[in-house]
Amino acid sequence: MGSSIPHNIIPNGYELLEILHEGKNTLVYRARRLKEKTSVVIKTTPPQMALRFSDHLAFRNQFTIGQTLNHPGIIQILALEPCHQTYALVMEDVQWTPLSEMLQSSISLKDGLTIALQLADILHYLGQQRVLHKDIKPGNILLHPQTLQVKLIDFGIASLLPKETQEIKNPNALEGTLAYIAPEQTGRMNRGIDFRSDFYSLGVTLFELFAGQLPFQADEPVVWLHCHIAQIPPSLTEFGVPGAVANLVAKLLAKNAEDRYQSALGLKHDLECCLTQVTAGEEIEPFKLGLRDVCDRFLIPEKLYGRKAEVKTLLDAFDRVAQGSSELMLVAGFSGIGKTAVINEVHKPITQKKGYFIKGKFDQFNRNIPFSAFVQAFRSLMGQLLGESDSDLAHWKTRVLEVVGESGQVLIDVIPELEHIIGKQPTVPELSGTVAQNRFNLLVGQFTQVFSTQNHPLVIFLDDLQWADSASLNLLNLLMGKSKTDYLLVLGAYRDNEVFSAHPLMLQLDELKQQGSSFQTLALASLSQNDINHLVADTLLCAPDIALPLSELVYQKTQGNPFFTTQFLQGLHSDQQITFDTEARYWQCDLTQVQQLALTDDVVMFMVGRLQTLPASTQEVLKIAACIGNQFDLDTLALVCEDNKEQIATDLWPALNDGLILSQSEDYKFFSNNNNDTDIGIKQDITVSYHFMHDRFQQAADALIPEEDKKEYHLKIGQLLYKKRIDQDQKNQHF
Repeated sequence: MGSSIPHNIIPNGYELLEILHEGKNTLVYRARRLKEKTSVVIKTTPPQMALRFSDHLAFRNQFTIGQTLNHPGIIQILALEPCHQTYALVMEDVQWTPLSEMLQSSISLKDGLTIALQLADILHYLGQQRVLHKDIKPGNILLHPQTLQVKLIDFGIASLLPKETQEIKNPNALEGTLAYIAPEQTGRMNRGIDFRSDFYSLGVTLFELFAGQLPFQADEPVVWLHCHIAQIPPSLTEFGVPGAVANLVAKLLAKNAEDRYQSALGLKHDLECCLTQVTAGEEIEPFKLGLRDVCDRFLIPEKLYGRKAEVKTLLDAFDRVAQGSSELMLVAGFSGIGKTAVINEVHKPITQKKGYFIKGKFDQFNRNIPFSAFVQAFRSLMGQLLGESDSDLAHWKTRVLEVVGESGQVLIDVIPELEHIIGKQPTVPELSGTVAQNRFNLLVGQFTQVFSTQNHPLVIFLDDLQWADSASLNLLNLLMGKSKTDYLLVLGAYRDNEVFSAHPLMLQLDELKQQGSSFQTLALASLSQNDINHLVADTLLCAPDIALPLSELVYQKTQGNPFFTTQFLQGLHSDQQITFDTEARYWQCDLTQVQQLALTDDVVMFMVGRLQTLPASTQEVLKIAACIGNQFDLDTLALVCEDNKEQIATDLWPALNDGLILSQSEDYKFFSNNNNDTDIGIKQDITVSYHFMHDRFQQAADALIPEEDKKEYHLKIGQLLYKKRIDQDQKNQHF
């Protein structure tokens, strides 16, 4: 066999037959399952590789999702075995060929359509099971060489959530394969990831299948991102492909999910039309695509309504910053008015300029924590940098050390990840009061200048400035006033109805004006009734005039607040007041029945009503989470709730599934089933972090706590966290 694999990498009960693939991160081999005497394929990690949590997570996730799927076009998962401090994933052995290998030779139009039709059927099945694959590509598609039967493999990063959000990460740290990921998977499109992301990846795959090459060519990760976000692919007609097929693939490759196919059944119908003509020996005549493309999922479009002028102002500001200026731009408006959504539109041009976008959020319940939003922002920057190459990291290390000198530990104390870049630093003299703050501000100013360059413009987004502490406001003053930094755009969002002329934020802005520093303020108004009507019509898949009666009611209740509007529509759907009419092929609403409902105009009380539909155990955990803050983690919740992490994760799942809370990483998947993992000893080291989707949900969760019990909740949390800190200090002293 010529195997270099040690015997202990083979799970008990299996016999090694041959190595199929031995890569840097993955080892795949054929083995015999001794009990049944059947041939299987086993995927694991190479014994010489440093074990990574992401690999453990991928194995468990593929097993968790794969064992629930039963479709002839999906590889069958048989078992997950502990093996040599890692996992071994056991799969059926079909001995087929990856599509990536078959692409080395040309594939006929008929065969290509045959393959495409099967893939569309598989995606339809995954849609029914509410599974997002997130890594559709030729390497994950197996073909029977003779029959061309298809099997989809590798559900390692798949998701059971109906929608996921993608934070901005270094391109090297993104899930999926850069050449095939959808624009929203880059984290730079201000859009969520859903089943239509798989349609885009299928579009890239089909383009390669029919053209013999990818639709985009790039030589570095950030260029791949820009291609997917902004570059229009060539038409397949340039490669001799019939116009109907070319248009079908182009529809799959639309940048905005709303412009792609909205159902796999609609895609299947169009593919069948093409294949039928080819099979009959006819040329494929042009036809109108999407005639059967009707989505029966309730999807509220994520595009912005009524904000073109504001977005243009913001993008113009970034263009000026990319030319070398520094600017402060504030976005003001009521809660839920769409401040964050407008600001996030700057993601796209940042990618083109290879800039960095970092953000932090001030917390209404933790206003006494100094620099909290700045710390969050710079910690996220470190996360982006740590995904870069060793040579790039060496460059950043040199640049940072040049400006911080012997004072690096001051920054490491609040940005722990910085130590992974500049290494351990000497202790610094302890200072107190104003002197300590001045030293910190000076260092942060110099630190910011390192990352604000012509090659990498820097955008810092500070959310909820109305809750900022005085130290953070002083630092903002320093960055935008006294120590001007080129290639820097600071974006701040605040609720203008919660500030007044003597508010600390307003006083600080007045001081900036007196220093001669200019800034712009974008005041976001409520959406017009016409904007709301278009949003409702797009949601219901009907004409604006048909949507008008419902949109008038929605506008009356929400007063044009975008967040309240989307939550109101979601609530009507959850209460089955909005239902799908299969014959009419659009959503409809019994307006008379809705008008009779006792619907509150108070957004927080409306959110409370939504939370009260969740299981009691979920509501209880969310109450605790709201007391902890906008961001919270599984360890802290388990400690305060005095329960294990598996149970807390289970309790949180309904809120996560409904999008009321969001996970800050993929680590939550590790607790998606109750398998015993103590045999490889990694579960206790996992920290899973979440945050509320919106402040209004945090307020609503807090409102679930009776007023007379709130002090008791906070006291209990404080006592348990204090005890944990004391125990940890004692443990550290012992070692």
